[in-house]
Amino acid sequence: MDLPLFKLEDYFSKWEFKAPYLLCMSDSESWSLRDILELAKPETLKLWNNLSLGYTETVGHPLLRHEISQMYSSITPENLLTFAGAEEGIYGTLQSILSPKDHVIVFTPCYQSLETLPKQFGAEVTSIPLDANKGWKLDLEKLEAAIKPTTKLIILNFPHNPTGALIDRMTLNKIIEIARRNQAYIFSDEVYRFLEIDETKRLPPLADVYEKGISLSVLSKTFGLAGLRIGWIASQDNELLKQVANIKHYLSICNSAPSEILALIALQSRDAILNKNREIMLKNLSLLDIFFEKYKAIFEWNRPLGGCIGFPRLLLPTKIDEFAMKLVDEQGVLLLPGNYYDWKGNYFRIGFGRKNMPEALERLEKFFLKK
Repeated sequence: MDLPLFKLEDYFSKWEFKAPYLLCMSDSESWSLRDILELAKPETLKLWNNLSLGYTETVGHPLLRHEISQMYSSITPENLLTFAGAEEGIYGTLQSILSPKDHVIVFTPCYQSLETLPKQFGAEVTSIPLDANKGWKLDLEKLEAAIKPTTKLIILNFPHNPTGALIDRMTLNKIIEIARRNQAYIFSDEVYRFLEIDETKRLPPLADVYEKGISLSVLSKTFGLAGLRIGWIASQDNELLKQVANIKHYLSICNSAPSEILALIALQSRDAILNKNREIMLKNLSLLDIFFEKYKAIFEWNRPLGGCIGFPRLLLPTKIDEFAMKLVDEQGVLLLPGNYYDWKGNYFRIGFGRKNMPEALERLEKFFLKK
């Protein structure tokens, strides 16, 4: 299988550790090892201090899976499978579900592998664009019209990367109704769950409310612990989980033992981590609101409803990729042009989950004020 270039990740491989100001990153502020260990309960700290650096269970440490299950209402540890990050979960799950000639529906813009991998596995893919003119609204009528007898899978991602869009519970229920009527799976990328701007708008995990739903999550985005490389899928379909676990045997086989215990410590103190990360995110979002209102003749701002990223549009005649390259060259500030999502127009991804976002924003302002 000849996989196409993963454009977004290739872009970051060139710039992420070179540009001093990353104004487009999709994760929350990270935590130090010392900070995480200071959160540890005595019994978990004992696990850390006595940790053996051997192989771990393919499905994940039992205590870790138990702790993850506490974030769901209908999911038990047996309904969970952990991975080395979220991408391994995407790859293994989509490969397990799909066969050649199956039909997949995905909403765009989206993280590339959600659209690319089904095609690589031989499926027919229908891409439905979110409506930028209506706050990145999902069109249920277009979803209904896209359904075929061969539709095997609907792929969702809310809170959405890169727009920060969020659907309401009524829309989610309708999507589930459509999927159930057609006996289709729903793969739900939920890596930004718990970062809803209005917490009363939080959706339930798909795996809790649909028997053929698969919920994907990871410690990288909401929790700011990307370096641990711990992700998971949750599903009531245990036979599917067994198939995905077999694919994992061909990939990472098992997780890093230190990462699993650190992940356990973090999730046992998830309220403290979430409170700190949400505080940074909401403070930065308020600064972006002021900035984009001040410069509304230069940028179009669709305010995100969830996650720590947004997808503004540059209104200048300059192409966004040229603007981004000049910005990083002159001010050291990195943006992510929308063409890395195969999205037309002068859109770009902006991230507001990190502490140094205000400084990066000041440099962005300085850049175009010089022009």
